[in-house]
Amino acid sequence: MEKAVLINQTSVMSFRLTGLSTNPKVQMAIFFIFLIFYVLTLVGNILIVITIIHDHRLHTPMYFFLSNLSFIDVCHSTVTVPKMLSDTFSEEKLISFDACVVQMFFLHLFACTEIFLLTVMAYDRYVAICKPLQYMTIMNWKVCMMLAAALWIGGTIHSISLTSLTIKLPYCGPDEIDNFFCDVPQVIKLACTDTHIIEILIVSNSGLISVVCFVVLVVSYAVILVSLRQQISDGKRKALSTCAAHLTVVTLFLGHCIFIYSRPSTSLPEDKVVSVFFTAVTPLLNPIIYTLRNEDMKSALNKLIKRREK
Repeated sequence: MEKAVLINQTSVMSFRLTGLSTNPKVQMAIFFIFLIFYVLTLVGNILIVITIIHDHRLHTPMYFFLSNLSFIDVCHSTVTVPKMLSDTFSEEKLISFDACVVQMFFLHLFACTEIFLLTVMAYDRYVAICKPLQYMTIMNWKVCMMLAAALWIGGTIHSISLTSLTIKLPYCGPDEIDNFFCDVPQVIKLACTDTHIIEILIVSNSGLISVVCFVVLVVSYAVILVSLRQQISDGKRKALSTCAAHLTVVTLFLGHCIFIYSRPSTSLPEDKVVSVFFTAVTPLLNPIIYTLRNEDMKSALNKLIKRREK
């Protein structure tokens, strides 16, 4: 008898995504907008990675981490956007339980890894601006590789912990996820058990990581700004430009994480809008912000394009 009840509790084999709209005309408009965003995200970020690999002048810690950021943005956007695009032509918008788990795992893997990477990039800028003479000693390639490995390992541990908490819950009744992708807060709301403890663990995990990293970033930039007062105007302008670009990305990305994961799993009308920025807009803005505000990147891009034209 107990075994039969357990089977019933885990009877949900798929979930139904509500998407962004049920209006066919709005859905079609959303499809073309997201398709354009996704293509531009792929082209922009892949172009940055190729440019950094080919231009030896960009073989520095800053651009090494920037190429990692572009790679993560491609992966992060690919986790959710293609599925959302295909669901535009589907009335049911179903996703299997296993596919939902996989989507949650990679969503949190890339999101958490990017949070750690943005924090490492802030540390890199702090060393470059506040300790320029010691920069290549402190941020040598061995340190860069160790930091890169650490942030990927940290993201993997975080993702495994959240995903394992989610899949251990029983799911037996409601199957509608009020979003266009699977995420832990929306999925655990469908569990047939009390999820209060799980919600606290999510807030203390994802929420705490987001808030702590954001505080560290703000403190880092505060120290950088104080240090810039003592530098000459040309160097100050270039450093401010780099920091402004980084801070813009940090605010957009971490703003979503703090908004979604630092509160109980309750749906708000703003959740979908914030999720759009998180999954589709921010990965597109990263290459725009870092290339249009960076003379070295623009020069390297022009050099690469001219080389291809010959």
